[in-house]
Parts: sequence; structure tokens; C-alpha cells
Amino acid sequence: MLNFESWPLWLLAAVFAGAAAVVWVAGSRLAGYVDQISDRTGMGKGFAGLVLLGGITSLPEVAVSVTSSFTGEEVLAVNNLLGSVAAQVALLAMADAAIGREALTSVVVQPVVLLQAALNIILLALVAAAITTGDVAIGPFGLWSLVLLLGYLASIWALSGYEGRITWMVPPEQDSEQAATPAAPSGHDNEDERSTRALVLRTTAAAAAILVAGYLLSQAGSAAAARTGLGSAFFGATFVAVATSLPEISTMLGAVRLKRYEMALGDIFGTNLFNAALIFVTDALSSGAPVLGRVGAFSAFGALLGAVLTALFMAGLVERRDRTVLRMGWDSLAALICYAGGIAVLYLLRNQTGG
Repeated sequence: MLNFESWPLWLLAAVFAGAAAVVWVAGSRLAGYVDQISDRTGMGKGFAGLVLLGGITSLPEVAVSVTSSFTGEEVLAVNNLLGSVAAQVALLAMADAAIGREALTSVVVQPVVLLQAALNIILLALVAAAITTGDVAIGPFGLWSLVLLLGYLASIWALSGYEGRITWMVPPEQDSEQAATPAAPSGHDNEDERSTRALVLRTTAAAAAILVAGYLLSQAGSAAAARTGLGSAFFGATFVAVATSLPEISTMLGAVRLKRYEMALGDIFGTNLFNAALIFVTDALSSGAPVLGRVGAFSAFGALLGAVLTALFMAGLVERRDRTVLRMGWDSLAALICYAGGIAVLYLLRNQTGG
């Protein structure tokens, strides 16, 4: 296993920059591949973003969680997962600013993203409840961790059949440009792009690049950041969380360029649902008492911060106010302000990890 802590700072910076470039290019192309897979299979854009984009862009978090569990840094892994949730929701403001003319939550016409957001809030509330009440060991993992895994599986089951149902519709006069104007074919006329096997291979290659480069990105960033002495918990929830969120940023912006707004939101919400399930993986692979019983106020606040940010975008999806400030909707601006305030609180709580 590579010992990043022994590398000179210039080498860590070079690895970080190179890995970030690979993640960005692979993530940008991945959005187009998933869009084509969605068209070929009839999978809804929101569900494609939830399962395919969300699952693939979560691979760096998987690598970090597994590695941290085997090296005795499972508390850091949990803080990284919860920090990623808050960071990725706040970064939806980037997608909002990329649209510019309209607020992101006003151009989404499929109600499935509301259900995705609600399920995210439920799982994050369960995380906060687990930390508050403590956990009970059931073999190699905790009871609350098992509840989170079952909650994730139930969420995927509920979402798998939801997008094709007509529950309620946005009135025609409020439909977005997405509904009125079909997206560009993105190379569907190319014979090679028509090959499902070639498309799957390209998607797999992009996923592999994101896994390897995302892992290097997080580890190099963590090693470089730890030298500043701000504490591993704070770095896990901020710097490492943002580093492992780069795949989501690139795929989210790629989906927005294709006017696949439900896919962009599904990518973020799907990743965050998966992060909750990764707490179970971290717990099962680590030794000692259940990990959710060893983290403290820092982690509980991180979970609640993610829930609040998700609720802000959920409120924006319900209200559908098409007004922008600084090229983004009011909900995006509110989320950025709350995230900045949350980071300040996490800094104050950085020594209260419970582990």
C-alpha cells in the first residue's frame, strides 16, 4: 500500500492535480454515456443518475472507506462520507450557476427528485439518531448500520418503479426548456455509439479511471492537508470530502450541459444515498465497537447539515420559483450560506469526534 504521508509536498500536489484532471475528463464523458444508456434501455433520467452516475461517482468514497477501515481510520471514513453529503448538495449551486438564466429547481419537471431528496433526509436523520443514542453490535457490525443498509436498499426499490408512474405533472405552461426542446442526440448517429457493447466498455473504462484517480486524489489531498494540523475529522469532512466529490461535480455539470437536469440531481442524491450505505461497509470491515457508537457531536452535526441542505433544495423543487440572484436560485444561495456556516461550526467541533 502506498505511504502517501512520506511523500514530499510537491509530489503530493502533482499527484492531486493529475488525478483531478483525469477525474474531470472521465466524469464529463460519463454523463454522456449514461444519457445514451438511459435512452437505449428506457431507464428514466432521474433513476439513471441515481443508480449509474451516483454509483460510479461513489467509487472514490468506496476506496477511501475500505482502506480507512483496514487501517483503523474508520471514524475518519464516516466523517468523510457525511462531509461528502453536505459538500455535494452545496455544489448543486454550481449546476444552478451553469444554467444561469433559470433556477435549477424551476426547470426540473419530474417529481422523482423530490422522493430522492426525501429519502436522503430520512437516512441522514437515522445517522444522527444512531450517533445520539449509540449503537449495539450484531456480530461484526452495528444495528444502526444494518438499518442504514436496509434503508438504502428500500430506497432503491421505491425509486426503481416510481419514475415511470404518473403521480403528478408540472402544468404545461411551467414546463422547462428541457420538456419543450429535446436534447441534442450527442452522437447517436455514429455507428460506434450505437453499439451497446462499445458504450458499456466506455462507461466501464470511465468508471475505472474515476476509481483509481479518485482514490489517489483523496489520499494525496488528505496527506497534504493533514500537515497543517487542523485535525483529521475536520479534513475528512471538508478537504477529503470535496476531493472525493470531484467526480460528482464533473458528471453533474456534464448532465446540465445535456439539459438532463433530473440526471444531475439524481447523481448527487444517489451518491448521498449510497454514502449512507457505505457506513455499513465501513462498520463491517472495521474492528472494535460499532463505528456509529464511537463518533460524536462532530459527525452528528455533519449528518444534520446534509439533511438541512437537502431540505433547502427540496423546498425549491416544490416552490419552483424561477428567480435568480448571482446566476443561481434563492435555494442554491441559501444552501451555500448554510454550508459556509456549517463548516464554521464543524471547525469548532473538530475535536469532538467521539472516537
